[in-house]
Amino acid sequence: MADRKEAKGAGRVPLRKKEKKAEVKAENVPENEKEKEKENTEDQPVQAEGEKPQENGVTPDGAAASEKNEEFMVEPMELPPFEIIEGERINSFFFKFQFKNVEYSSGRNKTFLCFLVDTQGRNSEGKRGYLEDEHTGAHSEEAFFQQVLPEYDPALRYMVTWYVSSSPCPACIAKLVEILTARKTLRLTIFSARLFMWEEPEVQAGLKALAAAGCKLRMMKPTDFSYTWDTFVDNEDQKFDLWEDCKENYEYYQEKLADILQ
Repeated sequence: MADRKEAKGAGRVPLRKKEKKAEVKAENVPENEKEKEKENTEDQPVQAEGEKPQENGVTPDGAAASEKNEEFMVEPMELPPFEIIEGERINSFFFKFQFKNVEYSSGRNKTFLCFLVDTQGRNSEGKRGYLEDEHTGAHSEEAFFQQVLPEYDPALRYMVTWYVSSSPCPACIAKLVEILTARKTLRLTIFSARLFMWEEPEVQAGLKALAAAGCKLRMMKPTDFSYTWDTFVDNEDQKFDLWEDCKENYEYYQEKLADILQ
């Protein structure tokens, strides 16, 4: 976060009291006009740079108001965290960059979550779309249950499928476990393009707990990337060309995930 500098008002010299100055003049009358002029000059308050001249030792109203505003100026308020973005189709450039299943995801500081919701039972309805976050507020995984599926009816069955650019972080995993434990008729399947910090013991323990809570964890295969492109991306009817090492990277992550969940 950029440093801020405090705004400082222009310096001012306080006005001298006229009564006291008058007494000094009465006792020590100058001998010539030159000394009077010097003494009168000293009696005037010092003018700060950029300040309007004063009349009869009094600051003009405009200058006083300006100084008061500067003196009590407050620092600008910090902007709130980026809001969760929700939509139907992702920009094609963002998809190709954010979902690329590289091992080192430098510059990919967002989580994209494409979702399908199939509700079975009375008044059932399906939902489809995507969420995007900036990792500054609620993450997409948590925002899904706040914005897309905030209500839960135990008389219904919910089949929820996610295609995410990266697997959940430990904090989101803990919340997902809590939700799945409370919502007995909800089934969640997560297809991830990449594994988030899979080397960390905390992440590995969280993924195991998530699987134990009933969540199906999968890595995105080449065919999953093509499906996501056709279903969730504003592709302008263009065919999706997989990057060269897509299959190799999928196999790498699939092996890591299998080792964690065994």
